[in-house]
Amino acid sequence: MTIADRWLLPDGMDEVLPPQATRMEQLRRALLDLYYRWGYDLVMPPPVEFLDSLLTGIGTDLDLQTFKLTDQLTGRMMGASADVTPQVARMDAHSLSRTGPARLCYCNSVLRAQADQYQGGRSPVQVGVELFGHAGLEADLEILHLALSSLATAGARKSIWPWAISASIAILSRRQIWAL
Repeated sequence: MTIADRWLLPDGMDEVLPPQATRMEQLRRALLDLYYRWGYDLVMPPPVEFLDSLLTGIGTDLDLQTFKLTDQLTGRMMGASADVTPQVARMDAHSLSRTGPARLCYCNSVLRAQADQYQGGRSPVQVGVELFGHAGLEADLEILHLALSSLATAGARKSIWPWAISASIAILSRRQIWAL
């Protein structure tokens, strides 16, 4: 092994250097400030959880994307978070004692066993919002509005907005079908 080989990163693991790191941090701050103005509270799930908790109620796709390791203290299997959403749902259900809708936001790095076809790498930063405890159309519209505001904050060209709106309408339609 050459010295150059020792400094190689695994495929899909990216380091972020200046000035991109500064731009990413500015965007992270802008998005979390946007979510705060909308009444969303910031949560920070851990990077690793026990598998039985991390993978409860999710599909096989996320299981296949999860890096698995053994906890040296307990011998139990753990997984590195491949998607923040199930963790935030667990936090809402088991760690928070709230009545009424819970508005939560996050910005975390995740680790995936394989590169995502849309994001490219295996260690993307995932930013998002979750609205628990409100299943009405108003909640869907709030999330849609927040998604469009997020695109605007990120500087997305308005030419892609029709695609985003169409995708959101498809998601809303699917939700309404599932509710039947």
